[in-house]
Formats: sequence, C-alpha cells, structure tokens
Amino acid sequence: MNEKPSLKPWAIARQLPTLKWLIIARYRSRSDADGHLLLLRQRVPNMKFKVVFELFETTR
Repeated sequence: MNEKPSLKPWAIARQLPTLKWLIIARYRSRSDADGHLLLLRQRVPNMKFKVVFELFETTR
C-alpha cells in the first residue's frame, strides 16, 4: 500500500456514541483547526471534539 504525506495533517475528530472517533474536517495548520474547534464547541456544546494530528492520510 502506498501512503503519501497528507497536505492537511491537522483534523477535528468527533466522538461517536460507540466511543469511536470520526474525522469531520481536515486543516493545513493547527491554528485553523483550533479556531474551528472553538466554533464547534460554541455551536454544539454537548458533543465531544478534539484536534488531532495525522502523519499519513489512509485511503481505502
């Protein structure tokens, strides 16, 4: 399997009821991801979100 570095390594993940994490958006910089995370937490305060860093983007 060929894996290449992602151009958008920062992502926002949301925790599902099954306790799995789902990537909902990707960003090129940490500051962009943090800014959108603040917005999401204000708009949807009862959901759990996290900023994560992924070295490689996996494709299936």
